[in-house]
Amino acid sequence: MTARLFTLALFSLLPLYTTLCTATESLPQGVMRVEGTAAPELKLDTIDGEPYDLATTGGHWRFVHFWASWCGPCRREMPGIQRMIPMLADSDLEFVIVNTAETEDDVFTFLGIVAPDLVPLMDSDGLVTQVWEPRGLPSTFLVDPAGRIQYLALGGRDWDTPAYVAFLQSLK
Repeated sequence: MTARLFTLALFSLLPLYTTLCTATESLPQGVMRVEGTAAPELKLDTIDGEPYDLATTGGHWRFVHFWASWCGPCRREMPGIQRMIPMLADSDLEFVIVNTAETEDDVFTFLGIVAPDLVPLMDSDGLVTQVWEPRGLPSTFLVDPAGRIQYLALGGRDWDTPAYVAFLQSLK
């Protein structure tokens, strides 16, 4: 009797499983669709001292990436992010690279070696990162033109590979 109930339960969930797999098949590895909650506030200065406010940059997709130079996966993926940005120059995607709780000297030294063209936002005290609640570093949130988080990528990846570039180009 128990085996029969298990089998019935398993087959009743099969359509849901198939739908979920089909819905995520077109996403590159490690990119997850999320429910579309409003992006938290993100007001920080760049390493150059220029103010930035995510709320005033609507109307296009934003690639909000949290990282730190002491994080191994962050260190490995940062050159790929720098290579990816020119590949997406014709897209309407804005890159928001947020350093988490490091000094300007540490960030400047690290990026000067591996990604000299990136201009990060400085979350020196880590408070903005706490509000966004990434589940570890690196974490990337894709925010739609209306300011809602639609996709999440946890952990490092090769952002400059064709699958990721094509996915990001498809965001409209």
